[in-house]
Amino acid sequence: MRCCFSAHLPALAALSALPGPCEVLRSGARLAPALLQSASAAVQRSRSPHPDDLIAVSLELVTLTEDRAVITWYTGIPGTDDGLGHPLPALTEGEIVYGTHPSRLNRTASEGRPTAHHQVELTDLEPGQTYYYQARSRGTAATPTPLHLVRGNAVGTSTFGFGSSGGPYCFTTPQPPPGRHLLSIALCNDLHLGETTAGLVGGIPLLRGVPQQPGRAPYPELMSRALVEEARRRGADVLLAGGDISAGGAAHDLGAARRILDGFGAHGEDYFVVRGNHDRSRDNASFQTAFPVGDAGPGYFARDLGGLRVIGLDTYVKTGNGADAGGLGPEQLAWFQARLREAPDQPTLVFGHHPLTVRDSVFPVTRGQQLDRRQARAVVDAYASAPGVFLHHAGHTHRNKRTVLSRAPHVTQQEVAAAKEYPGGFTLVRIHTGGYALNHYKAGDLAARQWSERSRRVAAGLWPHHALGRSVTDRNSVTAHDLSGITRRV
Repeated sequence: MRCCFSAHLPALAALSALPGPCEVLRSGARLAPALLQSASAAVQRSRSPHPDDLIAVSLELVTLTEDRAVITWYTGIPGTDDGLGHPLPALTEGEIVYGTHPSRLNRTASEGRPTAHHQVELTDLEPGQTYYYQARSRGTAATPTPLHLVRGNAVGTSTFGFGSSGGPYCFTTPQPPPGRHLLSIALCNDLHLGETTAGLVGGIPLLRGVPQQPGRAPYPELMSRALVEEARRRGADVLLAGGDISAGGAAHDLGAARRILDGFGAHGEDYFVVRGNHDRSRDNASFQTAFPVGDAGPGYFARDLGGLRVIGLDTYVKTGNGADAGGLGPEQLAWFQARLREAPDQPTLVFGHHPLTVRDSVFPVTRGQQLDRRQARAVVDAYASAPGVFLHHAGHTHRNKRTVLSRAPHVTQQEVAAAKEYPGGFTLVRIHTGGYALNHYKAGDLAARQWSERSRRVAAGLWPHHALGRSVTDRNSVTAHDLSGITRRV
């Protein structure tokens, strides 16, 4: 797996990013059973169904907060194929029946219109309460997205209901973050404006990519606009875009991204952007023109938002083709270390494109997937001496993954899935005086939901194992941390 499943790279780049033999063997052992299962499923789809048959699949508990849950699934016509091994959509209404006991599902939440791309939100839930639920469409119970490659759970916080044909499944709502709410920040990355095929990796026939359907809007623009709209609807005060804003650093793509993100607010006040490896250009002028920084360096900065310090890092300050490891450069690293030393206790959120570390990946891990190891170690050492830092937001891997840094256990590294493809959306940070919550939201726009479902076929249909998050806590978590130094953003 290269830096991302998004673009052809030269042969030299491919060679420089090759994983080691152990990574290949480990990944192959995980992937082989899934490929066999996909082949078996294709044989099953070839059988002619009854005209009234319906399948309800891809059930996912996407968002879980102390008082609500967002659940999605897909209904299709069995025996059909959209050309990507996926059944054609079956339009029907959907509902969730749920309750606090598996034999008493006495509450119902439903959609207002027929669709194949179902998204139902349960509201007014009680914190710390266990709920049981079943998703239904035309009497057919929806079955979960299988995450057997990562021993994952797409539908609940326990394995209750596994082995059944549609549940009920189970989740327990968390307690809210301690203290009063101060502000909310949307974290997003990997918009890839200008890209035309998702999951395209040169030279590997299995990963042939997934294009948008003819006549529909280009999916990077579609998903980016839906992201902005959904972030505002969910109450985000600030938006942070963590790199790979464009597919190749072209001026017109970065300009299009600027126009879309301006729909959220003013650049440098309401939203902030850092550069990713895909945003590189020969002179870096295109990115600077679209998103000028005007601060410490050409692509990194620090801002104070009412006591909250936000530090943006440019994690590809180097020459290269984008497939190799990220790099801060010595000047930026020294600047970053100095900022933390001058105010180590100030509540601080850091965001940049490359993760500091990549763990538990279903695909082989290459050095191109993360920051240079020596520099990553220097960053974590700086965090160890700065108790005010609480969150490091990264993109690049196109997945949801929460990692607590052992050298600096007060810091959570949150990898956020790509905005441009399945699952599609952003992560909302709700900051309270005594802690914060991280919650992933899919873009709710219907066209965005259609593309999200279509693009789950990336990597021969194995993409959910990588991108969704192996557990609910990889995309929804609550952490206690003293953030009382932050004033409420007006």
